[in-house]
Amino acid sequence: MTEETRNFGTEVGRLLDLVVHSLYSDREIFLRELVANAADATDKRRFLALSDESLSLPEHAAIRITPDKGARTIHIEDCGIGMSKEELAENLGTIARSGTAAFAAGLADKKPDERPSLIGQFGVGFYSAFMVADKVEVTSRKAGHNEAWAWISTGQGSYTLKNAARDEAGTSIVLHIKPDAEEFLEPLRLKTIIRKWASHVALPIELVEDGKAEPVTEGAALWRRSRAEIKPEEYTDFYRHVAHQFDEPYATIHWRAEGTLDFSALLFIPSSKPFLPMEETRDSKVRLHVKRMFITDSADLLPSWLSFVAGVVDTEDLPLNVSREILQSTPVLDKIRKALTNRVLTELKTKAKEPENFKSFLENFGAVLKEGIYEDTGHAADIAGLLRFASTREEATTLDDYIARMPEGQSEIYYLAGEAGHLKSSPQLEGFAEKGFEVLLLGETIDAFWPGRLGSYKDKKLTSVTQASTLFESTDAPEEIKQLCAALQEALGDKVSGVSTSSRLRDAPAMLAAAEGGPDLAMQRLLRRAGRPVFGLPPKLEINPAHKLIQALAQRAEPGTAATLLLSLAQLQEGDLPEDPAGFVREIAEALAKD
Repeated sequence: MTEETRNFGTEVGRLLDLVVHSLYSDREIFLRELVANAADATDKRRFLALSDESLSLPEHAAIRITPDKGARTIHIEDCGIGMSKEELAENLGTIARSGTAAFAAGLADKKPDERPSLIGQFGVGFYSAFMVADKVEVTSRKAGHNEAWAWISTGQGSYTLKNAARDEAGTSIVLHIKPDAEEFLEPLRLKTIIRKWASHVALPIELVEDGKAEPVTEGAALWRRSRAEIKPEEYTDFYRHVAHQFDEPYATIHWRAEGTLDFSALLFIPSSKPFLPMEETRDSKVRLHVKRMFITDSADLLPSWLSFVAGVVDTEDLPLNVSREILQSTPVLDKIRKALTNRVLTELKTKAKEPENFKSFLENFGAVLKEGIYEDTGHAADIAGLLRFASTREEATTLDDYIARMPEGQSEIYYLAGEAGHLKSSPQLEGFAEKGFEVLLLGETIDAFWPGRLGSYKDKKLTSVTQASTLFESTDAPEEIKQLCAALQEALGDKVSGVSTSSRLRDAPAMLAAAEGGPDLAMQRLLRRAGRPVFGLPPKLEINPAHKLIQALAQRAEPGTAATLLLSLAQLQEGDLPEDPAGFVREIAEALAKD
């Protein structure tokens, strides 16, 4: 017999303590996690059998759980894909390594729609077994192989691998139950847990009692059942299963489409952000099933700006052997995508009527929705209508409410994009209040992009206040101010596209404004910070003829270094550094020294 002992691949004590005492609030969760792993393994084998019949599942595929009070053990068996010796070491011998994540990596060369759905992305669920067991034995035989191997550990820093025997492919787990966890040896207790946590699993689960296996769940797909017979906690558990989240769903969308298109859908909108940043989790979380059989989670059934939505779609209108070409060309999926997107938007419009709850949703996913305005012009107006914005008058307003408040004479929707903390004090806003024009204050990075793509909302053009110079043009400035403008223009050269007076400024001596036809200042700032070229003319410098500094400069024969100093001040107001920060500091120091 071959037997070897190895150490765990990371800080086992700290991580096991996290799993046992912190990650899960209820010990009974161990059964949910192990059943989910068994279902996952069966899904993998079913998927691979589509292209290799030798891996086909047995006729009666089920998860079997056997408690033994005398031996104080619980056996959990499946007929899934199984594991080889090295896979046991890699998947179970390294804490926080996900076997399913490795499985996904192994399919990297496969086409996106040819990959199966995987639920064990965090790689710690298996170790919840140590909440109730002081020893865990795993015996596994990989489908298509004759060898079986056993993995044995007490969770104390090492594990043993040795040859084992198993008649068929699959995995068996034996939990040696701790003295304070003997409640889990009671069949009734196990049935209750299974029905509570695993009723959504689309695979029969059996419990062996007095030598007889009895079904506890029939493996009935939750999305195929009537809404009336599903309890809220069943929805919640299935949501946590498919979304890999631990919160409650913000919204549950469950319906069946019948007629020219036949499909069932069960979708969930989360109530909190995922563990990973949104930009790292843009992959689809909606699984495609055909006649209850899982096909892929890469069918892009929802657009990327709805990537936070998780769930299942099951259709009768596609063949089981769906290929990449079919997924790309079939009009069925196009219709399903359109129906799903419209249904989610309808749900969000309904939820938007509950402002307080919807506020939390927008805090979590508003930025992702804004990406939809940029990416999906067909739904841009619907998305924009859902959003809420801070403004110079309101903490949160819709575009519709903004339009309703527009005074006579205002024909455009004005906004200022930039860093949230600086918006309210921006000199760009000076003059708008006097005209009675409300300005939207957009403080997220994506806000520099979507307004230009949207263009207008309900026939009202969206205009950045940095591009609204024509509202405040001043032509009646004193001659010395006009001469100052010409002198500043000459001194600054091609750093600005023009220097003019403005009637909008009240407290600031000067400010920058976007040149006509070019991107607004927020977009220019982002492009520079990203090292990208800024196309179009440089910004204009607008000066306040009533400001003491401007009037003092007008009395000088030559503006001298005051020109670059004034430009640097205007740049600082916009959240930019001067082109020469060190030179700017020297100029300030010299100016102060003269005083």
